Amino acid sequence: MIGICRNWEFTPEWTGEFLSGSGIFTKVDIPHNVGDIPLHYALPEHYAGIVGYRRRIDISESQKGKRIFLQFDGAAHISTLFVNGKEICTHRCGYTGFRAEITEQVRFGGTNLVALQLDTTENPEVPPFGFAIDYLTYGGMYREAWLDIRNQDYIEDVFVRTPSLDRAKVTVTADGAWQEIRLRVQDQQGNVCGSAVIGAGEDTAEIECPGAQPWNTESPQRYLLTAELVAEDGAVTDVQTVKFGFRTAEFRTDGFYLNGEKTFLRGLNRHQSYPYLGYAASERLQREDARILKNELGCNAVRTSHYPQSHYFIDECDRLGLLVFTEIPGWQHIGDEAWKEQACVNTRDMVRQYRNHPSIVLWGVRINESVDDDGLYTRTNAIAHEEDDSRQTSGVRYIEKSSLLEDVYAFNDFSHDGTTPGIKAKKTVTPDMDKPFLISECNGHMFPTKPYDTWQKRQEHALRHARVQDAALASGEHAGCFGWCMFDYQTHQDFGSGDRICYHGVTDMFRNPKLAAAVYKSQSDREPVLEVGSSMDIGDYAAGHLDRFYVFTNADEVRLYKNDQFVKSFRPKEWKALKHGPILVDDTIGELLETIEGYKGSKKRILHRCLVSAADHGLANMPLFDKLLLGWCMVRYRMSFEDGVKLYGKYVGGWGDKATVWRFDGIKDGSVCVSAVKTPGSRLHLDVTVSSAELEEGDAYDMSGIRVRILDDNNNTAVYAQLPVQFEITGAASLVGDSAVTAEGGMCGNYIRTNGERGKARLTVSCTGMEPVTVEFTVK
Repeated sequence: MIGICRNWEFTPEWTGEFLSGSGIFTKVDIPHNVGDIPLHYALPEHYAGIVGYRRRIDISESQKGKRIFLQFDGAAHISTLFVNGKEICTHRCGYTGFRAEITEQVRFGGTNLVALQLDTTENPEVPPFGFAIDYLTYGGMYREAWLDIRNQDYIEDVFVRTPSLDRAKVTVTADGAWQEIRLRVQDQQGNVCGSAVIGAGEDTAEIECPGAQPWNTESPQRYLLTAELVAEDGAVTDVQTVKFGFRTAEFRTDGFYLNGEKTFLRGLNRHQSYPYLGYAASERLQREDARILKNELGCNAVRTSHYPQSHYFIDECDRLGLLVFTEIPGWQHIGDEAWKEQACVNTRDMVRQYRNHPSIVLWGVRINESVDDDGLYTRTNAIAHEEDDSRQTSGVRYIEKSSLLEDVYAFNDFSHDGTTPGIKAKKTVTPDMDKPFLISECNGHMFPTKPYDTWQKRQEHALRHARVQDAALASGEHAGCFGWCMFDYQTHQDFGSGDRICYHGVTDMFRNPKLAAAVYKSQSDREPVLEVGSSMDIGDYAAGHLDRFYVFTNADEVRLYKNDQFVKSFRPKEWKALKHGPILVDDTIGELLETIEGYKGSKKRILHRCLVSAADHGLANMPLFDKLLLGWCMVRYRMSFEDGVKLYGKYVGGWGDKATVWRFDGIKDGSVCVSAVKTPGSRLHLDVTVSSAELEEGDAYDMSGIRVRILDDNNNTAVYAQLPVQFEITGAASLVGDSAVTAEGGMCGNYIRTNGERGKARLTVSCTGMEPVTVEFTVK
């Protein structure tokens, strides 16, 4: 296929004049978002309207006799395609692709005007529209477009599934006259592993591949299936390839099994939106989100809420071994009969367009969080099984004992409020205990948390994710648990905070991690993780008393040091099933009374208990027994009032003393694997991470995501640094977002994109009082 993402003309107001080739327009490249999207206070009005795109395409006389197709991977939301002024088709979904043959309308040996009228409004005629929606549905040609030139005899579709780990079942749909279809499977090194032939009048064959390596979350081996269409004279008239993986995926009563091995789905929900960009992100950014989920957040699964998402994102899930639960577009509302018919069309399109991705293990065939509609969901469930007999179906609901027509009961469990149990038991939710069960959403709106909230709130946000994940894993009944959600996102005024942002993410909109991200990341052993819940600054505590807090780590234990003096060692102790549960630090005195004061025996034990009690409750609110015990101790050991005040100030209060240096050492297999230091910082610096410094100008422009954190001396995020950050770029790339962005919770970000040139680009990120950071990009 030939990419046609360059040199489009765009108009924000569609007119017949635009269709004829004249009118006012702006030059744009695809992916494109209608309107400018501000970081805060975004509105549907910024992108809603009846807009137009057009492009001139030359097709040579030599192509006469070929079949000409146009393909659009995603245009939000109702597309009407015209070629040379003639209406070709209308596609009524912004989240699936569409393809149209234009052979009869093409002027061979001349220029052809392709135009797309696009309704980007929340048109109630099509899903997901008709009622309120908790996310913005940005408009535009936001995925790539293609020109596909084929022979008269060609392959329309290839579908590969793997009934076993060494056998592929291949179905091919072809058009025209042909004698046979030759099938060949190759491994990643190009070695042929198996082959078969589909004869005329047939459409399916099985290929045995002894010794094939399975696709799984740790070693996602992929194979290449090549299908060759052979004409009656023996000539090969068309060739199509599909990447796939040998894997079996089955949801059973007691959980999910990948290749016969029970695997708990530990994941997050993902929208396809980006600040400034809306939906219009490049291939590289789509792939980057999958990498962040797998490698940075330690997830093994993702739910694409609430619609099918970019093939680039799903392909990267294939490549990395990230399991996917994808679903049809919708959010709570079910429309009229025509609307329902479109939901059925969406189901068929979703399955047909995405079924070759080995990462997808579950089809969502209900409108997210909708009421029961047995008529509609009997149809969507049947369509999914008809189009793909290798995968199970589900549908996300918040209703208990809902009508269960699908194979898996997916439930949004928002029952945990910080004090209640982490989950609801399966028997209280599903009407059929014999069918599989999973949590499709949790937390989210129950505890929105901004990056600049107090450490106590940010810690509680993290703990809620830990409690739900732990309870779901411990139950033995849940196939998995998808937290809500990967990152903060823009929403309608009916939801979110006053700036129309839902602060539900474990990262901010730019994918900078909040504390809750460490809950997910710490469940992986890919790299050492240690994040301290508390700031350890006495000014963040009532009366300056350090309270108990948690450390989020994948270390076996955490050793605490105060000014390089060992305090105590801590291990996880309250978790039932998490591989690495957060570690409670409930004692910042520990061994110090002995190592520093020389106290031993009962004197040390009593004073330690009383000082810890004072830290927990405050001196005035200590339990009566602890007060009496402290008084007895002071009399018994002839301690003066001044002695008590000194001990209290030194180990509990600390107000006005020289700032303490706290060190946390994470211990793995007896050795320090990771450390963190907490002390009031004196100098801040910028930390800039880019998704890639190597960019490429191809069929479409390329992009790089810029993540910025302001760090203190010890590389902790300076959450109170709400400072303006400047972005300046020169050379072969352009800035997409604002040139000045205020850090929130010490974090912010931006995006750059290539501008048609090759060479170098230089980005400088600066903030008053800090050394600027310069990143050099190479554009090929």
